[in-house]
Amino acid sequence: MKNIFCFSIIFLVVVSCKNDKTVDLSETRQDIKPIVFEGIDPLIQPGDDFFNHVNKTWMDDAVIADDQVGVGAYRFLNIPQEELLKNILEEVSKESHPEGSIEQKVGDFYASGMDTVSIDNRGMKPIQSILDRIDAIDNIDSMLEFVATQMQTGDYSFINPYISPDQEDSSVNMLHFAQTGLGLPDRDYYFVEDPSVDQIQKAYKTYLAKLFELVGDANVYAKSDIVYNIEKQLAESHKTRVQRRIIKENYHKMAVSDLQVKHANIDWVNMLTILGAEVDSIDIAQPEYYDRLNNMLVSVPLKDWKLFLKANSIGSHDNILSKPFQDASFEYSKVLSGQSEQQSRAKQMVRRVDGQIGFALGQLYVKRYFNEDAKKRALDLVNNFQKVLEKRIDNLDWMSDSTKVKAKDKLYAINKKIGYPDVWRTYNVSIDRNTFFENVVALRRDAYEYELKQLNQAPNRDEWHTTPSTVTAYYNPSLNEIVFPAGILQSPYFDLYADDALNYGGIGMVIGHEFTHAFDDQGAQYDKNGNVTNWWTDDDYTKFKAKTQQIIEQYDAFTVLDSVHLKGALTVGENTADNGGIAIAFDAFKMTKQGQDTTKIGGYTPNQRFFLSVANIWKVKMRDEYLRNYVATDPHSPPIWRVNGPLMNFTPFYEAFNVQEGEANYRKEEQRIKIW
Repeated sequence: MKNIFCFSIIFLVVVSCKNDKTVDLSETRQDIKPIVFEGIDPLIQPGDDFFNHVNKTWMDDAVIADDQVGVGAYRFLNIPQEELLKNILEEVSKESHPEGSIEQKVGDFYASGMDTVSIDNRGMKPIQSILDRIDAIDNIDSMLEFVATQMQTGDYSFINPYISPDQEDSSVNMLHFAQTGLGLPDRDYYFVEDPSVDQIQKAYKTYLAKLFELVGDANVYAKSDIVYNIEKQLAESHKTRVQRRIIKENYHKMAVSDLQVKHANIDWVNMLTILGAEVDSIDIAQPEYYDRLNNMLVSVPLKDWKLFLKANSIGSHDNILSKPFQDASFEYSKVLSGQSEQQSRAKQMVRRVDGQIGFALGQLYVKRYFNEDAKKRALDLVNNFQKVLEKRIDNLDWMSDSTKVKAKDKLYAINKKIGYPDVWRTYNVSIDRNTFFENVVALRRDAYEYELKQLNQAPNRDEWHTTPSTVTAYYNPSLNEIVFPAGILQSPYFDLYADDALNYGGIGMVIGHEFTHAFDDQGAQYDKNGNVTNWWTDDDYTKFKAKTQQIIEQYDAFTVLDSVHLKGALTVGENTADNGGIAIAFDAFKMTKQGQDTTKIGGYTPNQRFFLSVANIWKVKMRDEYLRNYVATDPHSPPIWRVNGPLMNFTPFYEAFNVQEGEANYRKEEQRIKIW
C-alpha cells in the first residue's frame, strides 16, 4: 500500500437515517469502479467456513516476512503505515529545524536512534549508574526509594501506578495501583504444564541469564532462577485476565492511612511522596497482589530483590542499549512470536518515535496525508450509525422500556473523536540527536510528568490514547467515547472507488463494533458519565448476562491450531461487539440505494458483497507461535472467528448465501445469539 485515503473520502458513502429513506448517491458516485473479489474458493461452502471461502486462496499464497509475525489487514496494516512515517522521519531528520519545533524533536530523535555506531560504542555505560544505585541498596527503605524514583523514568518493577478517572466519580482522576512484576506474558505462563509453555519459560530464563552476563556478572543461571522464582511467587497472587474483566472486583478505594498500617513494609506514605502524588486515598485494583508483595519484601532476602531489580532495569532498557542487549531481547521474543529475523533499525525507530513522541509525528502525518474537511464528513457517518443502534435498542424483545431509555441516553452521550485530536499533546523535553539513550529516558520522564499533572483533575477529554496514523479504533468506557484515527480509513476498511456494500461491511462493521462496546460485558457496567454503576433493572441485567454467557460458551468451543480452544470469557467483550457491529452495519447498509437493490456486481448480490467485505477486512495470516500466545492473552478472537462466529448468529447471512442445515457453521434459528 503506497498511500492512504484521506477522511474526506468517507463522506461519499454517508446516508441519512432520519426518515428511513433511501438516499440516491448516483450523482456523486460517478467514479465508482466496483472491486471484484478474487480468490474465492468454490470448494469451501460459505456455510461451512465463510472466512476461508473468501480468504483461503490468499492465505495459501501470503508470505509472512521474516521480520514480521503476520501479514494482511487489521493490525498488520500498520506495516505499510510505518513506511509513510519513515518517509517523513527520513526527510525531517536530514534537515535543520528551529530548536524545540516538532520537526526538530522527531527528526533528531529518529536520527539519534539511527546512529547505531555511537549506541554500540557506549555498550552498557548508559545504565551503569542505575546498576551502581542497585548495588548501594542496603535496606528495604532504600530499595523502595529506588523503585519509586525509577518509575518516574519509565522503569517499572514491582509497583504499577496509573492515573485515570475514579470509577465512582468519573469527573475526577485518581491514582490506581495494579498488579505487575512479571516478565512472562501472563501469570498462567508460570504454572501451565505444556511443551510450548516450557519452551517459553526456558527462553525467558536464558534471556535473564544473558542480561546478567552482559553486565559482567557471574553465576548467571543461578541468578536467573532467583529472579524467575520471585516472579513466580508474585504471579501466584495475580488475578487472571478473565477475573480482571469484572470491573467492580478490580476497584478498591482505600485511605492511604489505612494502607500504611496494612502494608507497613511498602510504606505507602513515603512511596507517594517520592512519586509526587498528593492524595489521601488510592485504588488498589488487585489487593491480593500488594498483600503478597508486602509480605515478600521481608520474606525474600534483600540480595535476591537486588538481583530482581537489576534484571528488571536492564530489561527495561535492553532495546535502547548496544546490539548485544538488543539481540538478547530478540532471542527471547522470537520464541514467543515465531519471528525469525529482527526488524531493520529504521523500522524499529519508526515504531519508537510513534510510540514515544507520536503526537508530534502525528501532526506532520496529518499535514501530509489528511484533508482538513474530513472530520465533519466522517462524523456524519458515525452519527447515522448511532441512530441505527437506537432503533435496534427500541426493537429489543428482552429489555424493558425503562432500561431502554437509559441505554439510549448513554448511546447519545458518547463522545466521538475522528481522525486526529482537536488539541495536540505537547512534549516538554529537549531532544539531542547525539544522545539516544538519554532522549528515550527524557521522553519517558515527560510522559510520567504529563500523567501526574492530571492527578486530582477533571479527565482530559481532548486526550487520545492512540496516534492518528495507527490502524485501530477504540471505545473508552470511563469517558464514554469512541475514537476512529485516520489510519483505519483505508482499504480494505474503506475504498474511494468501492460500492457501498464494501464500505458498510468494512468501516461500517468497525463503527458498529465500537458502538457496541458501550454495551458489552464491561461497557454495560458503566453509565453514560463513565461511572461504574448499575443502570439496569435486575431482570434486564439477568437476561443480558445470560446472553453474554451464551457468547462465552459458543466461543469456548472454537479452536485454532487444531486443538487450542479460544477463551470465551476473555474474549466475550470483543465477540459481543463483533456480533453487534455486523448487525448495525447491515441495517445501515439496507438504508442505502444499493442495499435495497438486487443488482449483482461480479456475480454477487449487494447483500453478498456486504458479507464478502466483512470477511475481507479480517484477512490476516499469523505465525503459529504468535497465534498461540494471542489466544492465551488477547481479548480479541483470532480473525477466522471474528468472521465465522458472528455470521453463525446472523440470519441475513444465511439468507444471502442460502446456508442450509447440515453445513458446518449452521445454527438453528433459536440457537442464533442476538444481544444488540
